[in-house]
Amino acid sequence: MKLLNKTVFISGASRGIGKAIGLRLAQEGANIVVTGKTEEPHPKLEGTIHSAAEEIESAGGKALAAVMDIRSEEQVKKAVYAAADRFGGIDILINNASAIFLADTAHTPIKRFDLMMQVNVRGTLLLTQTCLPHLKQSKHPHILTLSPPHPLDDKWLGQFLPYTLSKYGMSLCTAGWAREFEGKIGVNSLWPVTTIATAAIKNIVGGEEMMKQSRTPEILADAALEILQRQPDQCNGNFFTDEEVLKEEGVTDFSKYAVNPDGDLMPDLFL
Repeated sequence: MKLLNKTVFISGASRGIGKAIGLRLAQEGANIVVTGKTEEPHPKLEGTIHSAAEEIESAGGKALAAVMDIRSEEQVKKAVYAAADRFGGIDILINNASAIFLADTAHTPIKRFDLMMQVNVRGTLLLTQTCLPHLKQSKHPHILTLSPPHPLDDKWLGQFLPYTLSKYGMSLCTAGWAREFEGKIGVNSLWPVTTIATAAIKNIVGGEEMMKQSRTPEILADAALEILQRQPDQCNGNFFTDEEVLKEEGVTDFSKYAVNPDGDLMPDLFL
């Protein structure tokens, strides 16, 4: 259990991909810092940071629930301080929190564009910057960001420029930090080959029909575990896909991850 007693800080971990990763790493004995805005039950969204923390502890790990709007410098610093104070440091940062709005330039309200840039790019940079002093003291430091491959096909800029700018900004952070922290921190990105059954897919992108054509978040959780068990100085600057990582570990059958094993799968954006 290479992650035993390692402390993992996850942005956006109250549900979906973030929670799935937290649960999987907890099974390997990791301490999980569950952050997000949802402290009280939401009428349209399942789970809170507290319910996620309870599930993670039931899975075998230790958990800390911390309220954090990633746009707030004060809340980010408070959550990172609480994590380091509780567990004695931070070994792994997972930049998962993200905002999405799929539209072209003419149909993207500037409020939506600002939100995506604040959460996806500024938030990723702010949280990473705040965690850096702790990561640099770790013996197993990793930064894993949920962002698409680099370089990116121009067709995505043509279809959804505002959202693509924000997600690609996260990928550029990976590319830059892999150089900046080379030999000190393992910095990588991870992206799904298919759509993933999350609240964003259901409520914003494609509804119930696309949910049926998606895979569960557990495929990203299993892939994240494989990446984060690797030596940081030997695993750096990669833009992994979930299938690629799992195939390297000998997985050939991905049907267990499908919401509907007998149905067609929807390819994700950016691939």
